[in-house]
Amino acid sequence: MKVVTKQLSLMKISRSLVIISGLLIPGIISCSRRDEARKPNIVIVFLDDSGWADFEPFGKVYMETPEVSRLASEGCVYHNFYVPQAVCSASRSALLSGCYPGRTKVFGAHGPDAWGLDTAFATMGEVFRSAGYATAAFGKWHCGDRPETRSHARGFGETCGLMYSNDMWSHHPENPEYWGQWPLRYWENGEVTIEEVTPEDQKSLTRWYTEHAVDFIYKHRDSAFLLYVAHSMPHVPLFCSNDFEGKSRKGLYWDVILEIDWSIGQINKALKECGIDRSTFFILTSDNGPWISYGNHAGFTPFREAKGTTFDGGVRSACIVKYPPQIDAGTTSDRTFCSIDLLPTLCHLANVPLPANEIDGMNVWELVHGLEAAENPHPYYAFSNNRSFEGILSGNGRWKLHLPHPYRTLMEAGRDGIPGTYVQESIDTALFDMANDPLETTNVLVQHPEVARELIQMAEAHRSRFYRD
Repeated sequence: MKVVTKQLSLMKISRSLVIISGLLIPGIISCSRRDEARKPNIVIVFLDDSGWADFEPFGKVYMETPEVSRLASEGCVYHNFYVPQAVCSASRSALLSGCYPGRTKVFGAHGPDAWGLDTAFATMGEVFRSAGYATAAFGKWHCGDRPETRSHARGFGETCGLMYSNDMWSHHPENPEYWGQWPLRYWENGEVTIEEVTPEDQKSLTRWYTEHAVDFIYKHRDSAFLLYVAHSMPHVPLFCSNDFEGKSRKGLYWDVILEIDWSIGQINKALKECGIDRSTFFILTSDNGPWISYGNHAGFTPFREAKGTTFDGGVRSACIVKYPPQIDAGTTSDRTFCSIDLLPTLCHLANVPLPANEIDGMNVWELVHGLEAAENPHPYYAFSNNRSFEGILSGNGRWKLHLPHPYRTLMEAGRDGIPGTYVQESIDTALFDMANDPLETTNVLVQHPEVARELIQMAEAHRSRFYRD
């Protein structure tokens, strides 16, 4: 059953669309170019389960994605960007807090009514709002579904979207009775505007998030802002608006990717029309790799395994950053950094104080900026899967150590929204030379005992610090 406010919400969105589409062009075109010396705006577009090779700038081109390609041509493509855990809630909380899952204890994917990211850990929204930034979070939150931990209570002045994954609903292909205990609600600014999201509503999610984002940019073009757009797609179940159904001619997954590509283009265009794209740090990435058990409803990664593992197919995400005053257009980088570094790096750029609580990320601006002599300040990055701490990567990205752990590997892919099956395998202590073996095929532990010994010591120290219980 829908609440009455859904109609009001749709009316509001329709009015925003009229403005955005150009029917009120005079008020928009009058946006003048802003002073590049002001505090930078920040736009973070965080996709859900997108494959590393889903977009043109990465890997083998499967389909043209012109807007992502344009963003890449205006910024830098980073080939070695990581997340600390390849599962939804853990990855999102790490990005927003700058903390490892082992510190926050946000592991895996949290369901409805979950506490999520504890309020003891400041979010990026809280940090930047305290510094005078206008803040917004549009899309999938998945960092808590309690009054104290929902997005509008965690430093984001404007919000809309879902509090958890779009498959946690009564139409789940495997557990509809379980997930049907909770309605999948759509929220706006702390209020439920759709009591129970339907398949027809899901078709509008990408468009709604985009319209809110563009509207926010126009409203706040004269002041510094932080805009976090966390798309629900291409996480299953897949939906796109009527304008994009069948457009790719390659199947529903690629129709969804085309609509996401359009969304990125709309945001980039709004920044330019308001004359603030040169003063905006714009990053596009994903929470983890593809959910490959869904077969033709999942994306591509060239790396080993995928979502839900600590192999690079799970924890290495495609990443593009555009920041015209400081990052050269049309460049690529093999420098290694991680999502936990975004908060301190952005605080550095904006001259905003770090949160009072301890964080794990570090300022890696010199790496992102592309200074040739820059070195990663981290001795290592840690990877976990749910509550299991499974390995580390050297700060320079050269060596990756897996501790003994089980992992899932695909046995048979599903099709058309029905998941396939995994089998459990295990890996013993293993060392991989990521510079020469990025697919993690050959254990070189015996050939490099001194490297292995140093990384094992780091891993044990990390385990002792964060996983004692």
